[in-house]
Amino acid sequence: MTFTITVRPSGRSFTTEPEESILTAGIRSGIGLPYGCKDGACGSCKCKKIEGTVVHGPHQAKALSADEEAAGYVLTCCGVPHSDVVLESRQVTDADAFPIRKMPVRVARLERLSHDVMAITLQLPANDVIQFHAGQYVEFILRDGARRSYSMANAPHTLMRPVPGGTTSAPMMELHIRHMPGGLFTDQVFGTMKERDILRIEGPYGSFFLREDSAKPVILLASGTGFAPIKAVIEHMQFMGITRPTTLYWGGRRPQDLYQDAWVRAQLAAMPNLRYVPVVSDALPEDAWTGRTGFVHRAVLQDVPDLSGHQVYACGAPIVVDSARKDYTSLGGLPEDDFFADSFTSEADKHP
Repeated sequence: MTFTITVRPSGRSFTTEPEESILTAGIRSGIGLPYGCKDGACGSCKCKKIEGTVVHGPHQAKALSADEEAAGYVLTCCGVPHSDVVLESRQVTDADAFPIRKMPVRVARLERLSHDVMAITLQLPANDVIQFHAGQYVEFILRDGARRSYSMANAPHTLMRPVPGGTTSAPMMELHIRHMPGGLFTDQVFGTMKERDILRIEGPYGSFFLREDSAKPVILLASGTGFAPIKAVIEHMQFMGITRPTTLYWGGRRPQDLYQDAWVRAQLAAMPNLRYVPVVSDALPEDAWTGRTGFVHRAVLQDVPDLSGHQVYACGAPIVVDSARKDYTSLGGLPEDDFFADSFTSEADKHP
């Protein structure tokens, strides 16, 4: 049986197929609901149910607790409607949802950015260039049907680059992949993958991108390879001439984890509105680190104790994103609707 999902306050509505999750139906209908992992692990898709009945599939308590569910909150990624449903979500987008495409890509370049981070440049089909917002991600479709998600590290306008002779190069997409020893995909990336290999991707996915209808100052919070979508957002801001006051906080255990520190510093000269605060949590004496130390999400509150007039875009490890969401809203006065996140959940995070 099909049901109608209505989202307030936008008034947008769409229809689900039998036993289809709310999020899947929304994506299929081009309705930009917020989401991240799509596996009931990160909680990015959580929203308030105003009316109707929703039955949840498997999910983690940290994404939706029993108390939250009793209070009427749902996870759209694993929530299946059993009646017409009315939801409240202020982050729903209008015409911003690009079509989901599936396409073959060729590995054009593999570059080690650090001991455990690889930059992969993918050559896309010239006649089927993917459209996406800076900050979104694609999924690799592996041979056994498994999927792995990675954010684009370059902004959409950089896909096509001019080359001598007045033409443009083949469209290129950049991804940053951290090695997870034993990982089905990352072991391949750091072991057997080579240039010219053919892979399959699908996307774009995710609701992590800059909301350009606001003039509020921006906090960009990244941990580890959570920098990848943040890098794309910075490139987009520069290209679009967006001059909102913006501060990037990038955290790692040791200085080498800030694997494109030099790139960030190079942007500061071209973007006077951009400020950069690198934070290291576990520096060793041989690192000779003289910068900020501690947890990166706490550095934000140390500098900006009142976040009520800001927007925060947080990306990286679930513990960093979850801690930031909790502390910024409870201690910093940040409105929930001004916290945008992409939690980089691994397969272990999804199935503890």
